[in-house]
Amino acid sequence: MKAIFKSSVPPLLVLLFSYAAFSKLFTITAFGQQLHNQSFPSWLADFLLYFLIPAEIITAVLLCFKRTVLVGLLFSSVLLLAFTAYIALVLADYFTKAPCSCGGVLKWLGWKSHLIFNLVFTTLTITSLTIHLKREVRDKE
Repeated sequence: MKAIFKSSVPPLLVLLFSYAAFSKLFTITAFGQQLHNQSFPSWLADFLLYFLIPAEIITAVLLCFKRTVLVGLLFSSVLLLAFTAYIALVLADYFTKAPCSCGGVLKWLGWKSHLIFNLVFTTLTITSLTIHLKREVRDKE
């Protein structure tokens, strides 16, 4: 089971983050408008516009190489936890407005479905990260 996680989760995350990044990149104007439609301050929407796409691409690239897969899994965990926390806040009615600024197929999911999707990927990522970390520690002993 550990071998399956170790070999299959990083490629799944590469697909997820590549798809997310490029669907945002190809609709950058709409993505920017959606971010500015959020309850965020304008400066945060601007920051996210220029941060998220490169962060997702860098994360996908890091996951492609054996030497950097651990860092890629760590970045994936941080991004997924942040996205999941945002969705949980939306579902808790924390924000006055919360239009989905998701790209591609994910924009068709409702917030609850999106939360489940993110929780599944977050769990897979953290499990894979734990397996990689344990193996790294064991290899150093």
